[in-house]
Amino acid sequence: MAQQTFVTHLECSATGERYEPDRLHNLSRAGKPLLVRYDLDAVKLAMSKDALDARAPELWRYRELLPMRRDDSIVALGEAMTPLVRLKREAGEVLVKDEGRLPTGSFKARGIALAVSMAKELGVRHVAMPTNGNAGAALAAYASRAGMRATVFCPDDTPEVNVREIAAQGARVYRVNGLIDDCGKLVARGRETTGWFDMSTLKEPYRIEGKKTMGLELAEQLGWEVPDVIFYPTGGGTGLIGMWKAFAELEAIGFIGAKRPRMVAVQASGCAPMVRAFEEGETHARRWENAHTIASGIRVPAAVGDFLILAAVRESGGYAIAVDDDAIAASLQEVATREGFLMCPEGAATHAAYRQSLRDGRIRRSDRVVLFNCATGLKYPLPPSENRLDLNAAIDFAQL
Repeated sequence: MAQQTFVTHLECSATGERYEPDRLHNLSRAGKPLLVRYDLDAVKLAMSKDALDARAPELWRYRELLPMRRDDSIVALGEAMTPLVRLKREAGEVLVKDEGRLPTGSFKARGIALAVSMAKELGVRHVAMPTNGNAGAALAAYASRAGMRATVFCPDDTPEVNVREIAAQGARVYRVNGLIDDCGKLVARGRETTGWFDMSTLKEPYRIEGKKTMGLELAEQLGWEVPDVIFYPTGGGTGLIGMWKAFAELEAIGFIGAKRPRMVAVQASGCAPMVRAFEEGETHARRWENAHTIASGIRVPAAVGDFLILAAVRESGGYAIAVDDDAIAASLQEVATREGFLMCPEGAATHAAYRQSLRDGRIRRSDRVVLFNCATGLKYPLPPSENRLDLNAAIDFAQL
């Protein structure tokens, strides 16, 4: 069944060159990401807050700001709105948007659901991507749901649970003796021979549209306001770019005002190309050599959307910050034991960055802060627990 779409065109994010919608595209002729543009005046007339209130609490509720033309193109696995969980032990108002509640346990479900839905609408039969784990798991699930083939390449040290999850959900997965950008080169090299469609981060237009729903949801959950500061774990940066786009679209249709949150790009000190570029005043980020961190999801040495990430951070009055692995591990343990909230390492990096920013005065305790926990902590290796009891021996319950 057809539905009204408000998409007018696709636009090169660097040059502004326009491209036709309803056709398969990867990068623009300039080699930069394409952005979906809408007739926002028409959306303003068609979409209302009251209408939203009557819709199911799921990603697809924002359909006027999504690109599909056909309802039967939608590939869904139950993408419910994710909760905002307040950290009660923090002195200020610190909210965690828990993306681990989504299908396949991470925020990658948002972008992949949209990208696969549009690929289905445009006749794609085989998709491929590089991954550090969670994106590949989402692609495997949504491609299987859509009846597509999926091929995934991941670094050798990708967490075992991710590799097995990808395989179990129907994709062909290969470990590669390199990093995620090396895996991306394999996707590009194989495209002509295999005919697969490249679903790499920002190399097609629609993953941004899925990720921007984080910003749409967040504004709605806060009563059509935005927080003062957003700490976002930044590898490829699709979500940060998408949220920045979402806030502009919401203002254009009259749902929010001109206020924007300060966008903080959080990276690990062992892989911090955006932090280095931000501090050096650059618009592009050089590749980070010998990238390493326990937060594998943000171990991205080079990002095709680097200039978009840096632009959003600067326009918002935000910044880029790096935290070391010890701080990430300490935050993960602290939030788990004090709050009962098991974050993923990338989410824990945002908590570590929040604490570091408080100490150095870049934010205040009076700020309303949102941290993004991008996946369930259950998908990552956990520290061992070795306590045992012998039922054949005396048990000193006073010591338990």
